[in-house]
Amino acid sequence: MIQKQKQLTLGIHLRLINKLKMPNQLFINKKIGIFDKKIIVSGDKSLSIRWVLLASQASGKSKGFNLLMSEDVVAALETIKKLGIKVLVRKGHCEIYGKGINNFNYKSGLVIDAKNSGTLGRLILGLLIKSPKKIKIIGDKSLSKRDFSRVTVPLEKFGATFYHKVKNKLPLSILGSQSSRGINYIENKGSAQCKSAIMLAALNSSGTTFIKAKKSRDHSELLFKYLKIPIKIKKTKKYDFISVKKPKKINAFNYKIPGDISSSAFFMVLTILTNNSRLLIRNVNINSSRTGVITILRKMGAKIFLKNKRNYKGEKISDILIQGSKNLKGINCPSELNSSAIDEFLIIFLAAARAKGISYFKDVSELNQKESPRLNWGSKILNMMGVKTELTNNSIKIYGQPNLKITKPIIIKNYLKDHRIFMMSTIAALTCGGEWTIHDKDSINTSFPSFLKIVKKIDSNYL
Repeated sequence: MIQKQKQLTLGIHLRLINKLKMPNQLFINKKIGIFDKKIIVSGDKSLSIRWVLLASQASGKSKGFNLLMSEDVVAALETIKKLGIKVLVRKGHCEIYGKGINNFNYKSGLVIDAKNSGTLGRLILGLLIKSPKKIKIIGDKSLSKRDFSRVTVPLEKFGATFYHKVKNKLPLSILGSQSSRGINYIENKGSAQCKSAIMLAALNSSGTTFIKAKKSRDHSELLFKYLKIPIKIKKTKKYDFISVKKPKKINAFNYKIPGDISSSAFFMVLTILTNNSRLLIRNVNINSSRTGVITILRKMGAKIFLKNKRNYKGEKISDILIQGSKNLKGINCPSELNSSAIDEFLIIFLAAARAKGISYFKDVSELNQKESPRLNWGSKILNMMGVKTELTNNSIKIYGQPNLKITKPIIIKNYLKDHRIFMMSTIAALTCGGEWTIHDKDSINTSFPSFLKIVKKIDSNYL
């Protein structure tokens, strides 16, 4: 007995030493307990970046409240500062002193670092459509692997010229055209980033820009409407037909960023997979182009309720109540839901792994165009957990195990520091058990720096 106690004490001691040696790793070796909590998640990342870019084009001082101060958003603030826009980060809000449309002021040889942000890297090119001097765009290792032709090809039609070291990849340079004119373009990937980059280019172009866009999130359209930018939208089942004209002026505006539904999704699944638990997430953006995760989880049998629904400057906001769900069922996911859940599929895959029956997700190749090849990584992590999957380059079948027990140690590393891989792995460890070592804890700084603090708030025995 004494010998066993010594071994146990030694094991705990060694784990503590390992934690001290490797502070950028997360160690989890038991499930989370039953909880009943209320939380607030950080501001929506997509809206935070769009507010920054549009405030830079407005005339006068704009204030942003509940701005997500993640690495991606900070990179956006640093970008407009380099372009000559005054930015002040105050306690509780951020101020941007816009100089009007196409009034950036910068020196030759400017280099903009988009870090890990595909949203920033692609959207800023739209605002630089008239740049009279070459501007170089760089990014981190992950962003430099992603395809930029989806924005450079349509932006070339506006008259911009691009210079690549490796074609269609970062780093690249842009030289704008002073005679930029509106274009006709078909966006058929369902990418809000591509659509938004073209819309921002239209702000600086004469004439009218027409876009036939496959369904995707519509934050840019709603902000354009709120700011009274000349925009018309006709919606059909599969496509939105959008026309944008250059406005004479964009007035400065104040904006309170609602909570991010992508960040909320991880805590939804944490609750769903923890029997007898209950969680209320306050003030979350439930834009219909973003609620695919709720629709999909409900189809699987999850108990999710929207409370206190309201409108804020075109966006829909709600409190979200989630209850633990014992009897999840597999789903043949309709592909028309893909665009409204594209950033949440990893955590949806985890729910499917604990559902009864087979789940099938098709037409999801876009996942491999994200910070890491997420479709491949999602399958890999489930396999490491002992869950069978069938993977193609465009689909995944997941053979659910409601009574899944993990009996071997799991190590998650070398995933290009994709923040959503880290958070999915953390939720998997907390809900499925086993002994997990998850590397690159600082990856969450990209989108959700307070993620682990909220986990600790839900159960103070963790982290």
